[in-house]
Amino acid sequence: MLDTLRRIVQEVNSAPDLYAALNLMVRRVRDAMGTEVCSIYLLNNDKQRYVLMASEGLKAEAIGRASLGVSEGLIGQVGQREEPINLEDAFNHPKFLYLAETGEDPFHAFLGVPVMHQGEVLGVLVVQQRENRRFDQSEEAFLVTISAQLSAVVAHARATGGLNAETPPGTEPPPAIFDGLPGAQGAAIGTAMLIYPAAELASVPDRGADNIEAEVALLDAALVKARAEIRALAERASRSLGPEEQALFEVYLRMLDRHALAGEVVTKIREGNWAQGALRMVIDEHVRNFELMDDSYLRERAADVRDLGRRVLAHLQTDKRRQREYHQDTVLLGEEITTAMLMEVPREYIVGIATSRGSRNSHMAIVARSMGIPTVVGAEGLPLKQLDGREVIVDGFRGRLIANANAELKSQFAQIIREEKNLLAGLEKLRDLPAQTIDGKRIEVMVNTGLMTDISRSLERGAEGVGLYRTEIPFMVQDRFPSEQEQRAIYHEQLKAFAPHSVTMRTLDVGGDKVLPYFPIHEENPFLGWRGIRLTLDHPEIFMVQIRAMLKASEGLNNLRIMLPMVTSVFEVEEAQHLIHRAWLEVRDEGVDVPLPPVGVMIEVPAAVYQARAIAQRVDFLSIGTNDLTQYLLAVDRNNRQVAALYNSWHPAVLHAIMHVIEHAHAEGKPVSVCGEMAGDPGSALMLMAMGVDTLSMNASHLLKVKSAIRRMRITQARKLLYEVLAMDNGEVIASYIELQLEKAGLGDLLNRRRST
Repeated sequence: MLDTLRRIVQEVNSAPDLYAALNLMVRRVRDAMGTEVCSIYLLNNDKQRYVLMASEGLKAEAIGRASLGVSEGLIGQVGQREEPINLEDAFNHPKFLYLAETGEDPFHAFLGVPVMHQGEVLGVLVVQQRENRRFDQSEEAFLVTISAQLSAVVAHARATGGLNAETPPGTEPPPAIFDGLPGAQGAAIGTAMLIYPAAELASVPDRGADNIEAEVALLDAALVKARAEIRALAERASRSLGPEEQALFEVYLRMLDRHALAGEVVTKIREGNWAQGALRMVIDEHVRNFELMDDSYLRERAADVRDLGRRVLAHLQTDKRRQREYHQDTVLLGEEITTAMLMEVPREYIVGIATSRGSRNSHMAIVARSMGIPTVVGAEGLPLKQLDGREVIVDGFRGRLIANANAELKSQFAQIIREEKNLLAGLEKLRDLPAQTIDGKRIEVMVNTGLMTDISRSLERGAEGVGLYRTEIPFMVQDRFPSEQEQRAIYHEQLKAFAPHSVTMRTLDVGGDKVLPYFPIHEENPFLGWRGIRLTLDHPEIFMVQIRAMLKASEGLNNLRIMLPMVTSVFEVEEAQHLIHRAWLEVRDEGVDVPLPPVGVMIEVPAAVYQARAIAQRVDFLSIGTNDLTQYLLAVDRNNRQVAALYNSWHPAVLHAIMHVIEHAHAEGKPVSVCGEMAGDPGSALMLMAMGVDTLSMNASHLLKVKSAIRRMRITQARKLLYEVLAMDNGEVIASYIELQLEKAGLGDLLNRRRST
């Protein structure tokens, strides 16, 4: 039976469209089970009816026409109960509904199982037989197993709408929605353009080299051209990216050096392979090693290596690189788009980006955020070739790409784009005004940064300092640990740009989904593993160099604050402070006159929540990282689409945990900031302010919205609303209630939840 199941699944998955898959399945299932009838009914959500979509044994003319309501007949009963129904004689069941057009008169035995995907009923799979008998347990188990396989096919077809299924003549295909992850917020409507490498390494065969020196010479010539190409991209990048992001191109150039990848290719050539085959072998080996790792950053480095290999191969194969013409409203599509590929396209043409692979933390996504390009990443099942040249919508708020959008949907998104543009233009006047409520409550609004390009955008929007500087980003864009002097130069630029406002620098926070390519960490569960302060305390040589660089960078500015990530115990705080004090004494001995900066802790795990008072007694400030705090409190991986619906920062446990931290910190006279995504949402920002948070730190693009929300609200209103939601026990209800109340207060234009349709 297992072999039969495997064959059916393979055939169905290779079917050209949904209808072919359904017809193939009913034939194969009927034959495999030896029954007389096998049928598939799919649920039409708009009409709330189950429609007969394929059948072997019932009348062909009934297909597409016969249907039952969601509560009608045995089909409706299977769907409502969400479990199999196995009957010896269906005609005697009180829910039986006779459909004359199907010709089911002779068939008494009935077995129906629901077709379900992620808790939703998509349809019903049925087998029938003339003789009165109950299908045995093995037959029922087989049909349930087949149904589970069918659910994936139907769910994909539903997601892709008219792209993978034939649309009946004269009807408009439904919108096709592809779910991914938000890479960069915003919305865009444009023409999809598939970008892909000029050469494909997988197609290169192995061949012997007739003249080894000639092959080496060909490789050297290709490397010269590839390096020139990378330098040209770096030059273009210098006009839109900061030094840190540009450092990626330096990494590319070093990888093409004779002492790196290029040297390995030469070795393979001298072993007898031709240049193209040797290149493929070396690149494949490195890519395979990276892709076998669980860490998203290492997988992204595999994309960089593959991209380099393709560029060199393109120059080995031909000097004629294809020149492309871009639309004024281009949405870049690709399986994976590297930073180098992105920089090849003139910025003025790009309105959006969507990829079928990658993560929110990929180099490309980071750069896209700094450039303000709405981006969706990791949209699995994206039919790239079919979308090329078609009009699509990028919903970077929810992480979706939409094709086949009808006029109403396009109009709604066009309105969102206009509103967003007009809103930001109208908020510019708030740049130099304080974030203060109508009745005088003042709160600081700061930015979360990590890229040099964030500086100008942050200052343009009135940031009152940096609440979180992610120091891991300068580490990520290099192929080795940056030296103390290199770190000092980077940190000084940040501190100087925001002086006299404070800059809170988080010490190196890697591990989990942030791993350095040159410092791999192999763990079964990286989010509960060796990360944050745990790693740096185990490597004081890394920690000390970073602290020394921060202290020296602050000389003459004195606006540095140091923050410790992933703290779970008082002992970690005390050990880190000991090292910080030691580093301070060392730089003082070197003649660097700097005061000991304030030191704080990032509260992002439940253990720190319940030790908040003890921690506050030992540090100068606390900062709540709501992203990880929500993840750990709810046991939900925020990068996992399977459980994405469970990740909710409005969950009562999250709200009460934040209140607990604020109350205990203030009891010790210590200020509290929030630097997670909640700070950048106008609705949750107001609730955080009502809780007593002293500082909100967010992405620069959210600054003016949050400031506007604060200036249009009374603190008494916000506190009244807070007390109401703290009495609620459902995160979804809380979110809806907050939105409703803020709309009533005239703040509907600012709500991020309304930024997409």
